[in-house]
Amino acid sequence: MPRYYFHLIDRDGLTEDGQGRELADLATARERAIREARAIICDDVRHGRIDLSGKIEVTDGDGGMVMTVLFDEAVEQG
Repeated sequence: MPRYYFHLIDRDGLTEDGQGRELADLATARERAIREARAIICDDVRHGRIDLSGKIEVTDGDGGMVMTVLFDEAVEQG
């Protein structure tokens, strides 16, 4: 199974994922990135703030960028 790394970029800067996760495919990696973004957003709300300007950059085992998930793509606004 391929390994994907989920690097967080937000108001605090870059937090690199040094462990990564073995996942079945790119679609599963996207689902995981969206879940992680939503968890971060929920934690922010618990602390009385919301910032949708963050993103999660997903790289493969060779360090190549495979996708970016923007926080504002992870939630429905309206």
